Amino acid sequence: MFTLSDQSNDNLFIILMATVLVGQTIKSTIKGWVQEPRPFVLWLESEHGVDAQAFYALKRAERSNLVTEQLQHETRIPQWLKSHWAFETGFAFPSGHTMFAATWALLAFGLLLPRRHYVSTTLITVWAIGVMGSRLVLGMHWPVDLIVASLISWALVTLSCVLVQRWCGSLGISVPESQEIRARTEE
Repeated sequence: MFTLSDQSNDNLFIILMATVLVGQTIKSTIKGWVQEPRPFVLWLESEHGVDAQAFYALKRAERSNLVTEQLQHETRIPQWLKSHWAFETGFAFPSGHTMFAATWALLAFGLLLPRRHYVSTTLITVWAIGVMGSRLVLGMHWPVDLIVASLISWALVTLSCVLVQRWCGSLGISVPESQEIRARTEE
């Protein structure tokens, strides 16, 4: 696979984990600044008279209880989605799930695709698209939440790749690795 020393492998792991953790920290910070209501909260406002501003003034546990209470007789929403909404009562912008999934998908494109790991890259990409799509379908996010989260992920992965090149060595494919890829794909 990659021809890196043990120390470089450790550095690579640290950089990849830091990329994900920094992304989640950035996401949490932006959510606190922007404080955009989730789509389902605005639906609760229009359909059940729950004031979105008052909703977010409550503590998380109180928000969860309010969602459960408001949806207990709601027949249009499946029980599993009611539970999900009651659990996810934070702000919408940007999407943390999207940042997590997009980061791993972009890393797969950068690190695995050039090495012809097509199945792994495809699976990770399909998973990431599924995660992102589910955030819209479940009423958790607006499209802009996903777009901005993906852009932040792209910036973090780009920085991550620069750091990997600097501290771990080239991300290019070495001659022995190229021969291994050729042998693997010709089988």
